[in-house]
Amino acid sequence: MALFSRRRRLPDDLRRALDLRSDAILASTPLDDGRWAVATRRALHVVGPSGAARTPWADVDRGALDAESRTLTVHWVNGARTDLVLASDVDAWDLVQTFRERVQQSVVHVEHVPVGATTVRVALRRDEHGDLFTQVIGDAAVDLADPAMVRRLADAEARVRAEAGLAP
Repeated sequence: MALFSRRRRLPDDLRRALDLRSDAILASTPLDDGRWAVATRRALHVVGPSGAARTPWADVDRGALDAESRTLTVHWVNGARTDLVLASDVDAWDLVQTFRERVQQSVVHVEHVPVGATTVRVALRRDEHGDLFTQVIGDAAVDLADPAMVRRLADAEARVRAEAGLAP
């Protein structure tokens, strides 16, 4: 173990604010706004003096890093997104790599379904307890009032579930 390290440790008061539920911290880094981003085995946490927000990895669709601005844009499965501006810190890159690995670990299989000018993804994912479930991820261009569209997506979801041996 090194006697001197540039790594910054998550402050104890913020660590206590986390709902770890027998989870383990894998990486953490300060954000420019004073909060911290914390990656655990089961969830992404954003914690600061006003509290902590915990989101299971299966609720994260993807992330994109703008290295120049140090902004990690988190895209959620519900279509929303959050920009996390990472402080200039050695641990920031550990967090970004861990973020990527944890999101990928939650995805078991994806089927892309072309729908007009867009594509809907039917994903088989692993929740924070290891159980498998499906998600249908699209955008506002998908008309769920169209019965043919609903049948097409239901058929794709049934295929993905059948491939994994899950009940329809």
